[in-house]
Amino acid sequence: MSVSPPRRAVVALAALSLLALGAGQAVAAPAPAPAPAAPAARVSTTQVSAIEDEVARALATSLTDSALRDRLRSATAGAASGAADLGPLAAAAQGPAARGLAATTAQADRRIAAAKGLGADLGPLLRVQLADPSMRAALDAGAPPLVATAVADDDARTVRAYDTAGRAHALDAKAVPGQPVYLVDIDTARTLAAGTAVLQREFGALGLDATGLAVPASAGKGPNAAQAAGGWWATKISGIEVADDEEPWFKGAAEMFGLVTGFGQDGKVRVDSVAMPYLQYDGTVYHPNQILVNWSNYKYNLADVVLMEDDGDTNYLALAQAVAAVLLTVADQGAYIPLVNAVLAALPTSWWVDDPDYVDSWYTLARTSSGRLNGARGNGWMTVEPYFVEQF
Repeated sequence: MSVSPPRRAVVALAALSLLALGAGQAVAAPAPAPAPAAPAARVSTTQVSAIEDEVARALATSLTDSALRDRLRSATAGAASGAADLGPLAAAAQGPAARGLAATTAQADRRIAAAKGLGADLGPLLRVQLADPSMRAALDAGAPPLVATAVADDDARTVRAYDTAGRAHALDAKAVPGQPVYLVDIDTARTLAAGTAVLQREFGALGLDATGLAVPASAGKGPNAAQAAGGWWATKISGIEVADDEEPWFKGAAEMFGLVTGFGQDGKVRVDSVAMPYLQYDGTVYHPNQILVNWSNYKYNLADVVLMEDDGDTNYLALAQAVAAVLLTVADQGAYIPLVNAVLAALPTSWWVDDPDYVDSWYTLARTSSGRLNGARGNGWMTVEPYFVEQF
């Protein structure tokens, strides 16, 4: 089976847990009404994309410097991932073209970090890689390269690329170009780690219980804590796959993260962010053996899971504010409430156009759930199993 090009999507899992009490039966309660509109969780596409486009043009014009051009060719060929950090690469080179590119890239890194709600001191974010391995031979033979950005829109018909004179060229988005093309993209592994930290911090600051996967001090007080003295029960992902969308050649790498949400031991809504940096290619089965839910953190024993993707323009700070604005309106009613709709209602309309940012949903995940669970939307599946984490 062929592997599709890496997706520049970041997938989010929102696990929302509750259990009905009373007479030993689950009683459905009405879903909570959406809260007032929260700040947009998605950055305007023009913000991040325009910054990347500026850097792509700056890189293209700097490649009139043969030494910098050779350094770039070697760096992208030698990197294990095929991608090289653009800022450090330019800073290590000599000459006015390299110095100008280094300054432009450093400023762009800071602007992108700020636009995504990650602060301004995150370090190098922009990377560069050859768009397709088949281009390597022509590049090594001396063919002049173009420079483009990893476009977010899967349905784009053309991709804008720049030559060394700064002229724009419209490339066919459906066919791999014969001329070598470098792609400027974001290091989504770095933004993922920083973004999940922002989510965790902001959820806590906004009043949601967000202590992470660690066992809380109150773990011995709830129904899921019968064996808390010797460890805790978890749900482990043993396999996961998202659908193969046959992504075009101009797409960059994906990084994914999860939001695990439900009622904590104190009866307040809690949210845990879980990074999933391994989940980079659609159409590929991964076996991470990763903990998704720490049930000792929860008062009840059911969870809902929402799978989302981000094409690089998510503002993590605004996302936390949007989700919290809805979840803080939900009270512990002692009954299972499907919170999937509440979370999706927190997302701005831009998440529902151009690219499938909402991918799939899983309902009623329980501590005893095991085996393959297909998504309700049919775009993905995961295999889970109960797992007991013993204390030393």
